[in-house]
Amino acid sequence: MKTISAEEFDRKFDDGEDISEYIDWTTATRPNLEPVVLTVTVTRGTKLRLERQARELGLSADTLLEEWLREKLDAVTPSAAE
Repeated sequence: MKTISAEEFDRKFDDGEDISEYIDWTTATRPNLEPVVLTVTVTRGTKLRLERQARELGLSADTLLEEWLREKLDAVTPSAAE
């Protein structure tokens, strides 16, 4: 992996140049994408409806709920912090 200054890296990135030779892809991560546990209390009926909808879509209830939350949050407060 080649090394350059942060300023040069930023310039190359901003100019649309290929910067992949300056990145160690074995250790690269994207911030705020690590899973965390969120406890939500809902009624049994809501849980059953969520599970049924998730099954129909071929998703887990967790995945469907996360997608719905993301869509709702993006509609209210679009964020580039993902």
